[in-house]
Amino acid sequence: MDVTALFGSNVFNDSVMRSSLPKEVYKSLKKTIETGATLDTSIAGPVAQAMKDWAVSKGATHYTHWFQPLTNLTAEKHDSFIEPAEGSKVIMQLSGKSLIIGESDASSFPSGGSRATFAARGYTAWDPTSPAFVKEGTLYIPTIFVSYKGETLDKKSPLLRSMTALDKSAKRILKLFGIECNKVSTTVGPEQEYFLIDEEVYNKRKDLYLTGRTLFGALPTRGQELEDHYFGTLKTRVAEYMRDLDETLWSYGILSKTKHNEVAPAQHEMAPIYATTNIAVDTNQLTMELMKKVARKHGLVCLLHEKPFEGVNGSGKHNNWSMSTDTGLNLLDPGEEPEHNSLFMLVLAAIVEAVDEYQGILRASVASAANDHRLGADEAPPAIISVYLGDQLGALVDAIVNGFDYVPVKAVPGSIGVPESPIFPMDATDRNRTSPFAFTGNKFEFRMLGSAFSVADPNIVINTIVADTFAKFADELEKAEDFERARDELIARKFKEHYRIIFNYDGYGPEWEPEAARRGLLNNKNTADAVAVAFEEKNIDVFIRQGVYTRAEAIARANIQLENYVKIINIEAKTTAEMARQDIFPAVSDYVATLCSNVAAKSVIDLPCESEKTVAKSLALCNEEMMKAVSALERDLSQMPSDVKEASQKMAHVILPEMNAVRAAADKMEAICAKDYWPYPSYTDLLYSVK
Repeated sequence: MDVTALFGSNVFNDSVMRSSLPKEVYKSLKKTIETGATLDTSIAGPVAQAMKDWAVSKGATHYTHWFQPLTNLTAEKHDSFIEPAEGSKVIMQLSGKSLIIGESDASSFPSGGSRATFAARGYTAWDPTSPAFVKEGTLYIPTIFVSYKGETLDKKSPLLRSMTALDKSAKRILKLFGIECNKVSTTVGPEQEYFLIDEEVYNKRKDLYLTGRTLFGALPTRGQELEDHYFGTLKTRVAEYMRDLDETLWSYGILSKTKHNEVAPAQHEMAPIYATTNIAVDTNQLTMELMKKVARKHGLVCLLHEKPFEGVNGSGKHNNWSMSTDTGLNLLDPGEEPEHNSLFMLVLAAIVEAVDEYQGILRASVASAANDHRLGADEAPPAIISVYLGDQLGALVDAIVNGFDYVPVKAVPGSIGVPESPIFPMDATDRNRTSPFAFTGNKFEFRMLGSAFSVADPNIVINTIVADTFAKFADELEKAEDFERARDELIARKFKEHYRIIFNYDGYGPEWEPEAARRGLLNNKNTADAVAVAFEEKNIDVFIRQGVYTRAEAIARANIQLENYVKIINIEAKTTAEMARQDIFPAVSDYVATLCSNVAAKSVIDLPCESEKTVAKSLALCNEEMMKAVSALERDLSQMPSDVKEASQKMAHVILPEMNAVRAAADKMEAICAKDYWPYPSYTDLLYSVK
């Protein structure tokens, strides 16, 4: 296989555009893509013609405006290229207007109350900065999605706005340092964790195919305690899947770089090379779709739920975020002597302030019913936002804040003391897997994202809050008579003001939570509490100032998050009650009846039967306990408040504990019930069925 020929073969990429577009059209389109210049709509016709011809040559018969509604998924409406021609014939055509603008019914997508449900018209508009591609006979054109009145109804529009805001503010900072550039872009490399389980076993678990996670399940006798799965040898079916997935992703120009086993049994990871943020968002959405489709080809199911198995490590998505100019300058590169790199230190101070000031909406950006199970569960950062700087930068900031001389921490060569072993470089700092927002050399790694997340939401927040802080810094420094003095004073002041958000130690340690409370940091452990912060005026105003959301759009998105949370917990709770009542209760009752029959039969001839009596009594008591919990759960589900904020609080603090009570009784029974009677495949079946 020629990987270089395969890579991007399904993408209308730069080389295809260069060869198929008129020279002036190509130059105009490239200018828009690379510098953010306004799109010249007169080039739409030639671009559409070339795009259509290329797509048809790849077997496409349809096109779709591919967009990202507020569902964490993508949406598409397919139209054929055919147009009527003389003689009852058709021609294949894509007009410039059809490329640039489309229309979609917007009434059935979440709006968070920002528009009436009877108002149906919505528009899609081409995003020329993200390349089109062909998939399954259709030309996919990345677009934004807005309502008839212009409200954004998608994740792409505010993401592009946030990138524009950061570009504008960052260039003001760079200008103060005498650095000129056309554009500052943010880049993201989203690592993707996932589970693979056998499709046949999956189909026997109602909870998995209805909710994405197991609502019941006793822990397997062998879990992840031997630590042998992480980076272990790939099983044959997994290796075949990964190879197929790589080739599929490469054909769509997705830079799939790394693949390996993760910590939990049946858990794995794919990591791409970073890309410009909006392209990284698009390709990650496509990656998640392709992961699932490729898995089915191999008789597998790819689970992207953040916590599909209780008591087993969940899956996240590490968001590696950085900023670079079009001239190649990485604003997060500290260099060998960060203490003398005043631009980097100013940028770092701005990010530290942004994260501290807006920790609430940063936490809210990764809040979901699924991710709540994962955060703080010893495989993910806690729900407390903090910044990890590492040994080198941590020592430098400590010196600035406490007013003592900085002793440089330098990287040193490492060796295992064997002559034949190569000398390897040791970084100036270690990594911290327990930190939610960690500096990792030339980027920040935001580790709180759930595996099923669109990476748009957290990057909208990061871009916006950093852009706003840059703007505040620029406002102050542009007025300064002595720039260097004002710059150094600003850096020191900001590190002192926001020192509380910096934490370079173990985020899993028992001392961190009370210490974070002492510092005044937020600790919103569930979505209901986390998203409530998004309604605060301060957290709405930052989006308005940077032109990312209107007030109505910001409130609508918070409402949608809470609505989605309530709906998901409601589905899970109903599924829990249904499985317990219809499957587990009768199955256990049957086994108890069998045991009782055995007891009766043995008693006739005076055989020992204490074990049967003990198990039967234990199961009968647990079954009753479970059904009482089910009744309480069903009662409270039937009495939900209509207000979404109140409903989300009840889901978090009443319904979830009741679901856990049902589960606790059921899982206790699974551990002592005969396997032939238990109605579902066990965790052992689920986690170890793929060979």
